[in-house]
Amino acid sequence: MIYREYQNLTLSGLGLGMMRLPVVDGNDGIIDEKAVEEMIAYAMEQGINYYDTAWGYHNGQSELAAGRVLSKYPRESFCLASKFPGYDNTNMPKVKEIFEEQLKKCQTPYFDFYMFHNVYEGNIDDYLDPGFGILEYLLEQKKNGRIRHLGFSCHGAYDVMKRFLEAYGEHMEFCQLQLNYMDWHFQKCDEKVELCREYNIPVWVMEPLRGGKLCNLPEEMVNKLSAMRPEETAPGWAFRFLQSIPGVTVVLSGMSNMEQLKENIKTWETEAPLDEEEFAELVAMMDEETKKAGLPCTACHYCTSHCPMELPIPELIALYNEHMSTKGGFLAPMAVSSMPEDKRPGNCIGCTACEQVCPQQITISETMAHFSEMLGM
Repeated sequence: MIYREYQNLTLSGLGLGMMRLPVVDGNDGIIDEKAVEEMIAYAMEQGINYYDTAWGYHNGQSELAAGRVLSKYPRESFCLASKFPGYDNTNMPKVKEIFEEQLKKCQTPYFDFYMFHNVYEGNIDDYLDPGFGILEYLLEQKKNGRIRHLGFSCHGAYDVMKRFLEAYGEHMEFCQLQLNYMDWHFQKCDEKVELCREYNIPVWVMEPLRGGKLCNLPEEMVNKLSAMRPEETAPGWAFRFLQSIPGVTVVLSGMSNMEQLKENIKTWETEAPLDEEEFAELVAMMDEETKKAGLPCTACHYCTSHCPMELPIPELIALYNEHMSTKGGFLAPMAVSSMPEDKRPGNCIGCTACEQVCPQQITISETMAHFSEMLGM
């Protein structure tokens, strides 16, 4: 197992994310705890010492499973991470109540790592509202030793992340990002990683395989990658990409069965970062694949100057492309729901004024109608 030094800790480069644990009969709220016990026993034996759970994972059952299984091991033998569930704005006044309950559910006197969960457009105002006292309370828990390291996870846009860091950056010790070679440019992860670097904040990685999408690549891409590294698997390329980025400390993978766990651990037995040519070629190939799945918007904003409804069309098209490329997912619905109601795709009146000035000849009115239908809003 590859390890990374972090302050006074030695952390396994691969961490076990507890959002996609094995379940019974496909029911996300019923975790197969026997299978989890076997997986964690193997993970511990192979050197994984970082486990990441959260209040909402598996319909609230993940923290309970983490508590029952991990409590069988000496507390100093692993690091446990959880998060304050601010993705749900109704939780903002409940930071003390929720934190105390999380400690009980996880059967632990402290969290090694604790985060503001999912900083994004829809909750940034509340997270930064001193009236809720969230930062104040969490810093108090850190002072009391019940949080060892405080950080945040982020699915929001670069500007949202920057705003959060401008306010709380001095207190943040790590940042958990959705980071992979598909999102390097698509979600502007390159800029987000650089922002962390500016604040001297190490990066924790979530969605390294993009929910499994990077395990099943187009045949043409597989052939090109095999020519460069015949021995590397598709998941291996995703992990080698992350091994190439300075500042990446822990890479979390939500492994759902023993086969996935064993394969990922095997990859993390060796350090084999990409060289500059491999890195550039991998990103370029995926950028081309991403373009095929989406609309060729260049964000020139000609459309917005002609839209009578003043819709943020380039932003909506970017979210549409995200939704189409992932065949669903939560990012686009989350982002659109945080927009003012009069700026959502359903407010397009189909006048086609935007289409008459679009250099890419995108059928914007049809796109907005389709997007609205998919989102149901």
